[in-house]
Amino acid sequence: MPATSTLLSPELLAQLEKMELVSRKIFRGRMKGERRSPRKGQSVEFSDYRNYVPGDDLRFVDWNTYARLEKLFLKMFLEEEDLHFYTLIDASASMDFGEPTKFRYAVQLAAALGFIGLVRGDRVKIETLGTARSAPAPAFRGRRSLWRMLDHLESLQPEQNVSLAEGIKTFCLRNSGRGIIVLVSDLMDKAGFQTGLRYLISKDMDVYVVHLLSAEEFDPDVQGDLRLVDCEDSDLAEVTVTGPLLKRYKETLAAFVASAKDYCTRRGMAYVLARTSVPLEELVTSYLGTRGLVR
Repeated sequence: MPATSTLLSPELLAQLEKMELVSRKIFRGRMKGERRSPRKGQSVEFSDYRNYVPGDDLRFVDWNTYARLEKLFLKMFLEEEDLHFYTLIDASASMDFGEPTKFRYAVQLAAALGFIGLVRGDRVKIETLGTARSAPAPAFRGRRSLWRMLDHLESLQPEQNVSLAEGIKTFCLRNSGRGIIVLVSDLMDKAGFQTGLRYLISKDMDVYVVHLLSAEEFDPDVQGDLRLVDCEDSDLAEVTVTGPLLKRYKETLAAFVASAKDYCTRRGMAYVLARTSVPLEELVTSYLGTRGLVR
């Protein structure tokens, strides 16, 4: 474990090392990991017995029990399971806003969750919405991969203006492993967020949507006559900022947040509203712990 990191402090790393990622579903991994699965398998640790049924593997019959009871019982064992953990970061220009920027905060969150996965032997993969334009993102496993993962995260830039739907669709087509996916995005797309989230639902993954907004978006410090330029499509709008206009803006933002939460909740996706003003360790240990992603 590194002594220092520009993304994660030593104090936070010490906290994260005690945690693990939790899946609400049971997935069959490609490799044996360190995770104990509720599914019964064929490892070395005995779990329970069940009645023999025709077609079962006779190698797992308990012949000692059969000698005593003249009934066939199969030994069952706890299986260690490999979890695929994906973080998909919105790298559009709107994420390059705030102090710290939403994108920087998203990268730090991906680093924190990725470290938890590496410590537990999970398969960790981190992509941005615009990854389709470059080589596929690498997969990381084991704590020795931490430096490679941090270097990969530091290389990411918020300049990939790919629509939410297009980016998530590409991600789903490129990644066949099943497991947990955490989407970190401000969900700001003129075409809406619904289509993109539907692609995630179709993957039958354990989906967490971290709706990330900056403190400046919740409480903008602006006034007077302004000329606003959309950072993604250069659309222009001239406005005069008044008290009633700011009130209407905050009402619109609240409705946007409520609609995203309702959409996710109704479709079985865990929704977490995150503010960049909240310390990262609080988001991971408290907010995401409450939603069941970590423990």
